[in-house]
Amino acid sequence: QLKFVESGGGLVQPGGSLQLSCAALGFRLDFGVIGWFRRAPGKDPEGVSCIGSRPDDKYYADSVQGRFTISKDSAKSTWYLQMSDLNPEDTGNYYCAAGAGTVRSVCTTPGMSSWGQGTQVIVSA
Repeated sequence: QLKFVESGGGLVQPGGSLQLSCAALGFRLDFGVIGWFRRAPGKDPEGVSCIGSRPDDKYYADSVQGRFTISKDSAKSTWYLQMSDLNPEDTGNYYCAAGAGTVRSVCTTPGMSSWGQGTQVIVSA
């Protein structure tokens, strides 16, 4: 059973930055796709960013391209989402996820991955 430990959410002002972390328990990051989804209030879940076994195999949603960076540390079984230039539209619950498939397919199909419990991000002045 996949288990995740997420951290790093919180309240930040517009234009600010946050880093989310997700530690995986019980599986290696060498295989499969890992990433982040978010669910904003009243909206469907959105795949934010995912990364595959190759460090250069990444996906970013158009809404975060150029502002968010995904990375992983396979030795620590941990991956990160560095979020910069945050705006109120980035507010929501962020879930780390792991699945199998192509990076794009996992990141655009919420049902293809297992999710953590989520961490809340609030962007507000």
